[in-house]
Amino acid sequence: MSDLRGKTALVTGSVQGIGLAIAEALASAGARIAVHGLAGDAQIHEVCEHLRQLGAPQAEFFNGDLRHPDQIAALMEAVAAWGGADVLVNNAGVQHTAPLAEMPREMWEAILSVNLSAAFHTMQAAMPIMAERGYGRVINIASVHGLVASKDKAPYVAAKFGLVGLSRVAALEYAAAGSKASGGVTVNCICPGWTETAIIEPQIEMRAKAHGGDREAGVAELLAEKQPSLRTSDPAEIGALALWLCAPIAHNVTGTSIPIDGGWTAQ
Repeated sequence: MSDLRGKTALVTGSVQGIGLAIAEALASAGARIAVHGLAGDAQIHEVCEHLRQLGAPQAEFFNGDLRHPDQIAALMEAVAAWGGADVLVNNAGVQHTAPLAEMPREMWEAILSVNLSAAFHTMQAAMPIMAERGYGRVINIASVHGLVASKDKAPYVAAKFGLVGLSRVAALEYAAAGSKASGGVTVNCICPGWTETAIIEPQIEMRAKAHGGDREAGVAELLAEKQPSLRTSDPAEIGALALWLCAPIAHNVTGTSIPIDGGWTAQ
């Protein structure tokens, strides 16, 4: 779908889940991958080796706690010294559910820092370099909760709505950078609904038991309230969309928020 040979991609939170699936898609297209996330040495080695086997000429781990702007600055400086990010995927996120009146103050601060402020800092560092090169892609994983709200998720929804707004502003500011030939600089959000990651597996298993071990029935029950398709998305599907957004043909696709949500936001 896209030839990313000679390009470098930084994917935050890329040691597992959606972030890893996006890194896999970009690696398969020949991109160098700057890996980031919370993992031990063994997992980091395994992920980097896996991405190299998929086609990444290089895959290296870059550390940085996204709650702290100084560490983000050091992360972006290290990536710049490695060649700079032609593709920036802000995927890392944290979540905590509780009613508004009971949400711990420290969770509000942490969720806003990781899910919103970190994207501001990485984009601020990376996008001027993209503009100089005439090509750049920022893909922010905003979640369906960047488009609609749910109870008990005040900081998460606030951060994801903010991420959509931030992305639109950046898309406008950089819309004229580059050209059709160079690929331009674009900023888009992908907004997944229920996605098949380890974090939801316990919920599926619990509901499947009530249906005699029928996993599909468990998934359908879990999704019934929100996702009309009653099907989860595979992380690879988000990776495929991210890869397409990196293609030169997508030079005029900017400022969008694309749901992969089985009809959730169509209701």
